[in-house]
Amino acid sequence: MISLRQRIVWASLLGSAALASSGAFAQQAPAAPGTSPSTPTAAVAQAEGSAAPKAQHKRMDPAQRMERMQEHRAKRLAALKEKLKLNAGQESAWTTFAAASQPPARTQRMDRAEFAKLTTPERLERMQARQAERSARFAKRAEATKAFYAALTPEQQKTFDAETVHVGMHGHRGHHGHGGADGQPSAAPAKS
Repeated sequence: MISLRQRIVWASLLGSAALASSGAFAQQAPAAPGTSPSTPTAAVAQAEGSAAPKAQHKRMDPAQRMERMQEHRAKRLAALKEKLKLNAGQESAWTTFAAASQPPARTQRMDRAEFAKLTTPERLERMQARQAERSARFAKRAEATKAFYAALTPEQQKTFDAETVHVGMHGHRGHHGHGGADGQPSAAPAKS
């Protein structure tokens, strides 16, 4: 049974939460032209508008998401190439670097139920094999990056360093803890 004191505490908490949430709506961006921010539908539209990109990303088909990631990667590589101002002698090293920077084709993951049926040593072997594959892909990318870096002038190396500083830390810019499609850094190895 809930005492009077507990009811008062719960009522206070609920009232505070309601005030806090209504204050959050009031501090959001101004309403779209033609709507009044005081109308409940405008406030809901504003709240939904700020969460729309994340919600859209989650609803996106995996194939569309992969296509969007590849477009983004291509734009980043094109921008990097433009900033480096490569000469004709550096083009072959660039081509090798750009090809090594591409994520591998997605492989079919094992079903969770199927994975659960394996014994612990079998699961460990599967995980170790996947880790070895990722390490081999990373080594290939690292070698291509080092070869490309060696072909750059000192000024181009400074530009490359500045443009790829975040890549080794998080896989690609803005996604903390997530790498490319295979979970590894997507362009350059981390510096020590």
